[in-house]
Amino acid sequence: MDVRLREYADRDFDFARDLYFETMRWAIERHFGWDDTRQQASFAGWFKPKEVSIIIADGADVGWIQQRHEFNTIFLGSLYVIPALQGRGIGTRVIQKLLSQAGEQSQTVTLAVMKINRARRLYERLGFRITNEDEYKLYMKADPRGNAS
Repeated sequence: MDVRLREYADRDFDFARDLYFETMRWAIERHFGWDDTRQQASFAGWFKPKEVSIIIADGADVGWIQQRHEFNTIFLGSLYVIPALQGRGIGTRVIQKLLSQAGEQSQTVTLAVMKINRARRLYERLGFRITNEDEYKLYMKADPRGNAS
C-alpha cells in the first residue's frame, strides 16, 4: 500500500471534521456527553489547517494528521484514519515517517492520547513512552535519535 501525505486544502475541512467526529464521538460521549454545537465549536477552535496534512493510501484520502513543530519537538496533535481502514498499517507508516523526519532534524516527537483510546498500543509499539498523565490523557514522547525518552 502506497501511503503518503498531501497538503491540506480548504475543501478538506468537512472530511477532517467528519472523520474526527466519526472516530472520537464514542470517547467524547463517554467522558463529557455529546453536544453537537459545543463539539463543532471545539473542533473549529483547535483544528489548525496550516498544521494539517491529508493521508492518502493508494490514491484515496483515508485520514489526516495535525502536527506542530516546536523548538526541538514535533507535537503530533491528531492522527485519524477512516475506521474501515484502521489496522492496515496506514497509521504505522505515517508515524514511522514522522519519526524518521524527527530523527533527521534531531527532534523528539510528543503526543497526547486519551487513556481509553486503543491507539495507545500503536504509539507504544513505535517507541513512545508515557511521560505524564492527567484524568483523561496520557502524554507520550519518542526520541528517534536513540536517546532515553
